Amino acid sequence: MPFRAVLAGCGSMSKGWLSAIAEHPLLKGRIDIVGLVDLHLPTAQARAAEFGLSEIAIGTDLDAVLATTRPDLLFDVVVPSAREDVVTTGLRHGCHVLSEKPMAATLAAGQALIAQAKAAGRVHAVVQNRRFISGIRRIRRLIESGALGEITALHCDFFIGAHFGGFRDEMEHVLLLDMAIHTLDAARFMAGVAPRAVYCLETNPRGSWYAHGAAANAIFEFDDGIVFNYRGSWCAEGANTSWESAWRIIGTKGTLTWDGEDAFEARTVVGDTGFFRDLQAIEVPAPADIDQTHGHASVIAEFLDAIEEGRSPETASNDNIKSLAMVFAAIESARTRQRVLIAV
Repeated sequence: MPFRAVLAGCGSMSKGWLSAIAEHPLLKGRIDIVGLVDLHLPTAQARAAEFGLSEIAIGTDLDAVLATTRPDLLFDVVVPSAREDVVTTGLRHGCHVLSEKPMAATLAAGQALIAQAKAAGRVHAVVQNRRFISGIRRIRRLIESGALGEITALHCDFFIGAHFGGFRDEMEHVLLLDMAIHTLDAARFMAGVAPRAVYCLETNPRGSWYAHGAAANAIFEFDDGIVFNYRGSWCAEGANTSWESAWRIIGTKGTLTWDGEDAFEARTVVGDTGFFRDLQAIEVPAPADIDQTHGHASVIAEFLDAIEEGRSPETASNDNIKSLAMVFAAIESARTRQRVLIAV
């Protein structure tokens, strides 16, 4: 039987969710949307009409819609400031909950939601869709193969001039909290070890159309002596990187570079003499599982699979909080101009 689901938050992000649910082969037929909720009723009504959802419950009161529809799942696509109340309400109604990122507005709130999900015996996971793309999976597989040797450093550049409008324009720490979480989570996934400390400088450059924190430079210390350098800006015009960032990953045997799109280069040392050692190109392997490379659809499918199999999904909140902790530690470091330990 399909899972019955209510989606809360019918703004622009909801279209991607509903499109994936309706159209992607990984999800088609697995989910029945039985309710839509938004504080602005016409927004929910318009989204329902767009996707032909004429016979479902539509409202502004999440509690009431959940009580009426009694769904298995709640898809939480609300703005970050409303996340805690929405997830709490969903868990109280016995729903498994899949949330947009960030999973909470504070680390303490995230820990509270983890505790609530455990007490309710329900799955709470977070949409980290950018680790479910081919490039990230290919890099993780290459690292795991040992072809680059022991990983010593990861570097990434994220420079995009993004004119969203809406809540992001007024959001504090907009780059770190709303976007960098994707990149930090990807780095943690690729490295395969825990983050331990960070030093971060956050700025809002001249010409920025954001109210606060549109750029950041951060140095993260990971276990095993791995260093992760992040450089990013959401108000850098003229030479956009990929949304997935541009990466350089260095190991004891060689280096991988990735432009965040289709261009990979990986070389390892084969000689033992000369000022510059001789190198050989190595292949970056295909993803181990193609079903894990479809972004949003793969995240949702993995969430459903985990529920059916009685296991924790890859992006469960009790793991994803480690990525959130990286964000909040970076914010604290930027505020204090001090190195900050990461402990979760």
